[in-house]
Amino acid sequence: MFGRVKRRLKELAEQDDLTPSQSSVLSRLDKDGPASASELAAVERVRPQSMAAILAGLRESDLIERHPDPQDGRRQVVSLTTAGRHRLQGDRKVRQEWLARALQDGCTESERQTIIKALALLDHALESSASPRAATSR
Repeated sequence: MFGRVKRRLKELAEQDDLTPSQSSVLSRLDKDGPASASELAAVERVRPQSMAAILAGLRESDLIERHPDPQDGRRQVVSLTTAGRHRLQGDRKVRQEWLARALQDGCTESERQTIIKALALLDHALESSASPRAATSR
């Protein structure tokens, strides 16, 4: 079920000209803030060469910018441009509106309340497990 929802939400996004890796990097920069290419490669679990290609495409689309790291001038830090931030916000708004409309049109008030409660429980379960390894060591 989660897979179907995720696929539908991706279909709605304007990101059809971006690869899934590029979309993921944009979201990560929005969530975590500026990062070096090597840090992004590590958290995205891709080779540095692959991250360089991902970032080149995003830079070409003016969605990211590079600037010197304040702590180490030899390194470059990547951050979202205003266009990159607007792109993410627009895509999120489209997906949120679709989901709200689908819930409004397809569910009763009681069902919507049940979904809200279930999502709160799921969020609590995810927050309480620090990492996948922590859950398996219990």
